[in-house]
Amino acid sequence: MEGIASIALLPCGSISGHFIRLPDSVCYGLHGTELSCERECSRGEDYRLIKLSIIDYASRKEKVIVVECRGHDCARFQNVDHAHGWENDVVEMIEQKHDIQKISVSFECETLKADNAAEEHIKTYMPNLVGLGAVVNVGRMSISGFDFKRDKESSECDDE
Repeated sequence: MEGIASIALLPCGSISGHFIRLPDSVCYGLHGTELSCERECSRGEDYRLIKLSIIDYASRKEKVIVVECRGHDCARFQNVDHAHGWENDVVEMIEQKHDIQKISVSFECETLKADNAAEEHIKTYMPNLVGLGAVVNVGRMSISGFDFKRDKESSECDDE
């Protein structure tokens, strides 16, 4: 799936936003929380792991993955399979602890909004985040490795 994402980075380190799949304009919710490093991490604060939920509003289903976030303002992230510098044992430990599914995600910020521009964007597209002091990243996102529609059809077959 290819599309545009609008992601708010909250002061606490969490992210919230939405992904709009193009060309059919299907909207998915995005919510992420920073994972604390259970071992000594020398990557610095510009690199962190985020547990990201992708929510299909139509089916009310959710997929969870871990992404590596690069850049202090969450300007770029990709799935942890391609995360440079994270040791395999750390990645495996996170996948086991959080029951992570194999999905590929890539996001690259094209527009960073802060202060008044961010508040205006939030008022229009994410009103529940108004006044929290978030910055907003808008850019291209691609997601592969899952299909909510196929998951729904297979669960209906299992019910019969």
